[in-house]
Amino acid sequence: MAFPSGFLDELRSRVRLSSVVGRHVKLVRKGREYHGLCPFHNEKTPSFSVNEDKGFFHCFGCGAHGDAIAFEMRVGNMSFTDAVERLAADAGLEVPQATPEDRHAQSRRASLHDAMEAATAFYEAQLRQAIGREGLAYLKNRGLSDETIARFRLGWSPDNRYALKSTLMTEQLPEALLIEAGLLKKPEGDSGSFDMFRGRVMFPIADRRGRVIAFGARTLGDGQPKYLNSPDTPLFHKGRTLYALSLAREVAAKANQVVAVEGYMDVIALHQAGFTDAVAPLGTALTEEQIEELWKLADEPILCFDGDNAGQLAMERASARCLPILRPGKSLRFAVLPAADDPDSLIRAKGNAAMKAVLDSAQPLIDVVWKQRIEGQALDTPERRAAAEKDLLDQAHEIADETVRRQYIQTLKDRLYTQFRPPRVFTPGVGKRPFFKAPSGSEAGMRGPDGRLPGIGRPKPPNPRGGGQEKLLLSILLSHPILIESVADQLGQTEFANSDLDKVRCGILKHAETAHGLDGEGLYALLRSDGLGVLLDPLLEADEYRICRDQTDKDAMVVWEHVFTLGTRHSLQTDVGKAIERLGQETSDANWTRLMAMMTSSAKSIEYEDKD
Repeated sequence: MAFPSGFLDELRSRVRLSSVVGRHVKLVRKGREYHGLCPFHNEKTPSFSVNEDKGFFHCFGCGAHGDAIAFEMRVGNMSFTDAVERLAADAGLEVPQATPEDRHAQSRRASLHDAMEAATAFYEAQLRQAIGREGLAYLKNRGLSDETIARFRLGWSPDNRYALKSTLMTEQLPEALLIEAGLLKKPEGDSGSFDMFRGRVMFPIADRRGRVIAFGARTLGDGQPKYLNSPDTPLFHKGRTLYALSLAREVAAKANQVVAVEGYMDVIALHQAGFTDAVAPLGTALTEEQIEELWKLADEPILCFDGDNAGQLAMERASARCLPILRPGKSLRFAVLPAADDPDSLIRAKGNAAMKAVLDSAQPLIDVVWKQRIEGQALDTPERRAAAEKDLLDQAHEIADETVRRQYIQTLKDRLYTQFRPPRVFTPGVGKRPFFKAPSGSEAGMRGPDGRLPGIGRPKPPNPRGGGQEKLLLSILLSHPILIESVADQLGQTEFANSDLDKVRCGILKHAETAHGLDGEGLYALLRSDGLGVLLDPLLEADEYRICRDQTDKDAMVVWEHVFTLGTRHSLQTDVGKAIERLGQETSDANWTRLMAMMTSSAKSIEYEDKD
């Protein structure tokens, strides 16, 4: 029984593959996949995996592969119809009954597939005959082996208006069917039909199952267009199809990597060189439907473009198409070939390693979006920088998924702040007091066995009051992120006694360079993304945070300086006592210099407290 494709798609979306498999296999989740012992062959070490996102199971031991329907058929020794009916019952779906119209459409599609298969065989045969000598010479000159030509079923269409028509048209394959399949063309009026493709190298285009549904054809002369595709038919929709998908699908899904290049010959050259996960759109800009097809094979497909202006334009169009449909875990990466090369020429000139290096250097989508709007642009005035910022953020706002959109906006804001902020110039003694300045020429002799400067390498606040002081310092920064950049040096010089609070301190330091452009919510989001949410929540609920939140930035800074100085004073005084003791045990220039430095720091701390 034939089922409508829409019903089968609905069934696959309703049924959880892991649940279907889990009735027969004990599955253990590992990352984004499930693993267990294969039910189709005896094994002691699990080699069977289920990928829920992509909707397939695969056994690396015996090669079993398929979707929920295929698994039910195989494990239950069922027919396709029985497997579909059982899964539909589990999912609560009513199985549609085939109408006479459905049966006629299915029969029509089968006949169209027959026509396409017959045409493919005809073109293949022509390539190997005298009439196809020109086409075969072209393919051989492009470096293709007989094995590759056969694998891709390449052919030749004779330069004759009726060569295919006279061979294929029969009672089983009537003229109307061949026209509907896009093999014959009939212009308006009373004139008869004739072959769609003439005098061209033929590239069969297959569906996911490997059935030929259309052709791409390349002229070898000066005729235009250089490449010609089949028209859309009941079997073929150009914007939804990827060339060589059936050949690349299994390899790409296993490796979670697929490469999309620009043309037929690029794909074929890559496959012949061992890059068997390559596919291509069909002479048009990559569509949303094609991106979705790529995502079924890999989370971050690589789009590989030529380095010329046309390639750069294609890359910009692809990034614009992709942004609105991004979702968590699904994106694109972009690889750019040297300006004078395509994959075929690069591999022939420099070998597979050069091609692999190009693919390995693929850039994330966010980097491509950034470079397209920032690199090479004149951004020397506030107005131009504002225009670039607006352009970037407008693009980010096109992303439909809220989580991905928020991450893009935050990342772009961080980059804009780093790109456009004035350079930081630190002059000791100007603007703010340095926490410590070692006497000239004495630093080497002052470092202890751990390589740190005493009293300043990592002074610890006093205990038991230290916990309260540490919470207060963090509360100031969490409620006033604008202060983080100013106190980053001091924050980095200390180590909190409370290990949990010290983790938050380190987390804040990690984002010190970008905190100036963040509000509290933005800082919290970054810290939570670093896994610090459990430690952060108690701080945000504490009285210290509530009090600090109500203060102005200026008042909060005054409190910071006072608390930090008090917190380090005790450590400095303790280190002074130890230095005096060490000097008494061993009188040396190094011990003397160390003592003087610590006494100077301690005096400054006391001086600060007295002034306050």
